[in-house]
Amino acid sequence: MCSRERATGSPPAPSRRREGEVRFAGYAAVFGRPDKGGDVIRAGAFAEALRRAGEVPLVWQHKAGAVVGRIEHLSEDKRGLRVIAAVEDARAARLVGGGKINGLSFGYRVREASAAGGKRELIALDLVEVSLVANPMQPRARVHAVQAGLRSQT
Repeated sequence: MCSRERATGSPPAPSRRREGEVRFAGYAAVFGRPDKGGDVIRAGAFAEALRRAGEVPLVWQHKAGAVVGRIEHLSEDKRGLRVIAAVEDARAARLVGGGKINGLSFGYRVREASAAGGKRELIALDLVEVSLVANPMQPRARVHAVQAGLRSQT
């Protein structure tokens, strides 16, 4: 089960790594910045989703049946939706660990939004999944650190 928190806080202590897995930290969503489609996520948009119980799967390229690992920690901070996860799938772990795939994204359902000037502000969202992707809709949604030693990827 992953931990969830609303406010900024210390992430949980690293869990024991399984052989071949890669742990990473990054942002699946970034607040206040338009994505390639013009959507802007308001800070706090995930607050209710993070309060609700249930696992959020870590999947490959938004494919529902392609679970590649587990999310250990999800939280909102001033920047966005921060994720710490472990990639267990061998191929995905090699790609993330080698820096070949560093995009993040998320699947969602809109609970509340507003539109103005051709842009949509996402105010409240249900979080369906977090994805490792080659080409994120939000260019700033990236893996920022990869374990061994959580080396920087920026």
